[in-house]
Amino acid sequence: MADAVRVLIAADKFKGSLTAAEVARHVAAGLRRGAAAAGRLLDVAALPVADGGDGTVDAAVAAGFERREARVTGPVGAPVTAAYALRGGTAVVEMAEASGLRRLPGGVPAPLTATTYGTGELVRAALDAGARSLVLGVGGSATTDGGAGMLSALGARLLDASGAPVRPGGAALAGLATADLSGLDPRLRTASLVLASDVDNPLTGTAGAAAVYGPQKGASVDDVALLDAALAHYAAVLDAGALAGAAGAGAAGGLGYGALAGLGAVFRPGIEVMLDVLGFADALRGTDLVITGEGSLDAQTLRGKAPAGVAGAARERGIPVVAVCGRLALETTALKGAGIVRAYALTDLEPDPRRCMAHAGPLLERLAERVAADHLA
Repeated sequence: MADAVRVLIAADKFKGSLTAAEVARHVAAGLRRGAAAAGRLLDVAALPVADGGDGTVDAAVAAGFERREARVTGPVGAPVTAAYALRGGTAVVEMAEASGLRRLPGGVPAPLTATTYGTGELVRAALDAGARSLVLGVGGSATTDGGAGMLSALGARLLDASGAPVRPGGAALAGLATADLSGLDPRLRTASLVLASDVDNPLTGTAGAAAVYGPQKGASVDDVALLDAALAHYAAVLDAGALAGAAGAGAAGGLGYGALAGLGAVFRPGIEVMLDVLGFADALRGTDLVITGEGSLDAQTLRGKAPAGVAGAARERGIPVVAVCGRLALETTALKGAGIVRAYALTDLEPDPRRCMAHAGPLLERLAERVAADHLA
């Protein structure tokens, strides 16, 4: 009898439909049916992945980290319960858990006043739990405050001309007069902090946090101009203006800048960090085929999203990779250039995007049966 084919499912979430763990479960179910029909033995392993944005904590928990929770300040001041992941002395902190768009009450945006204060509280909770190596995953933020709220929660004093703390949000940074970081939590001096992001934008300018991502958070044209000027002033006062142009400074509404300039964080592409943290290299051992994916395979995928990172790492080992997705917007040449030999889309089975999202699980199982027929026969 032929040896079992070992398949590793390392996919991100299908945003709005399935978590990464649910994607893995449905793909595995379809693969098993397809392998049985082809008379093949199958050994399936799952390692849900994320690139630093929404779902990063869930991916870490699925890989064996412990889920911890803390009550923190949400983006508009109301308390929220946010999760982080802990294993040994390593914590995975997802800023969207505390300061993300999904934490806006009623989904009402607050582009000028949303704060990252809760993210700072979440970092402090991880330190309190014994973490000394922190991965700060950023993405899906509701904020454009340059990480000022996060720094304040960790002990920084950001004051206006009257000596009062500046108000929450990016707009208020226009009135920042002094920044005293000497009161930052002393544990940060010996902790290592990695800024994990799938974007490398600078803090300000036409490619900056406000200009590129502000409109997604409800900012008008005038709001964008105000926020960009306020962030530039903030960087000048922190006397770390050179870091405003650093890769990742504009991530999560400039929280990247706050982490780089105030906390001494090191920027790394989110998927690279998470693959290391999740133990992807070990999971690849003995694997014959990797299945990756996300909701939409498009041009953004090639700019450091999870499927591109998974495919690149697997290609280095000579392991073929196929992808599953809800929607496919990449040509075959682009896919192969990223290390993906073939992609399968839910829209191949159901052209209506709304029905695809509503029935993503069963459709994904059918798609996985196709993968099995094509690659396991």
